[in-house]
Amino acid sequence: MINIVLYQPEIAGNCGNIVRTCAAIGAKLHLIHPLGFSLDEKSFLRAGMDYIIDCEIEEYSSIDEFYKKNKNKIIFYITRYAKKVYSDEDFSSPVEDYYFMFGRESTGIPYEILKDNIENCLRIPMQANSRSLNLSNCVAIVSYEACRQQEFYELSTEETFKGKDFIY
Repeated sequence: MINIVLYQPEIAGNCGNIVRTCAAIGAKLHLIHPLGFSLDEKSFLRAGMDYIIDCEIEEYSSIDEFYKKNKNKIIFYITRYAKKVYSDEDFSSPVEDYYFMFGRESTGIPYEILKDNIENCLRIPMQANSRSLNLSNCVAIVSYEACRQQEFYELSTEETFKGKDFIY
């Protein structure tokens, strides 16, 4: 299962978009407090639309609580400072639990956490003069790479609402 971990996210709209991505791929969302918004904030609810009911969300009061409840899990830390590229990692087993941690929009994952987990830090390539990508885009990029490697296990590869032949 894919697990998306947001370390102290600050922007409600980004988190709402991430809820939609998690619901679309069957991923669980882990939120590490403090959050920069309330889960009943209008922009969060608008971005998450009705997908919020389809997304499993677990909240943690701190990073320590997250680590305590997720002992012995392999966590990948997505950061611009990593030397390894996310797509070079193997996420191909649909029965393994993959945890992808993303940091605050303003400052990312704290240095100490990255330094302590340097072997599991992964980077999304971008132009040398770019500092960062939007958080919700990063979540979509990495999570869909894991889905692709798993051959879109348990995901529909055909249109289900209007029918597979809708544009044919």
